Amino acid sequence: MPLNPTHTINGSFVKVYVNGKWYTNAKAIEFQAEVNYEDILRSGTRGVGKKATSVEYTGTISGYKVNHDLAKAIARITNDKRGALVTEIMAEVNDPEALGAKAFIRIKGVQFNTIPIINAEAGAIVEEEFPFTATGYTYL
Repeated sequence: MPLNPTHTINGSFVKVYVNGKWYTNAKAIEFQAEVNYEDILRSGTRGVGKKATSVEYTGTISGYKVNHDLAKAIARITNDKRGALVTEIMAEVNDPEALGAKAFIRIKGVQFNTIPIINAEAGAIVEEEFPFTATGYTYL
C-alpha cells in the first residue's frame, strides 16, 4: 500500500521551548547527533575497522526577531564575571494527522555558539539563527 500523504509530519505543528518558555517566533529547528569513529588496524587483513569513540550534538533554531531576550541571555558570556548560558530546549511534535508523530524531545546542556546582535535590511522581516551544541537528548 502506498504512503498516505496525510501521515507525513507537518512542521507547523512543532513547538520549540527554550528554558521552559514557548519560543513562539521559531519557524525552524534542526538537531542531530554525529557519531565519530576511529580507525582500527587489524592483523591479518588490509581492511580497516571502525570503532565509535564519541557522539557530538549540534543544532540550530531559526525564526523571526521579535525581541532581544535570547540574544541578551547568550551575551552574558561576554561578561568576564559570568559563565555561558547553559539551558534546555524542548521540541514538541504534535501533528494531529500524522500517526505516531507525537513526541517530546528534551535537548540537554544547550550552549549557543553565536550571539546574533543585529542583522536587518530595509523592507524585510528580520530573522535570526541560533546555532548550538548540546550534551545529549531524551525522548519523553
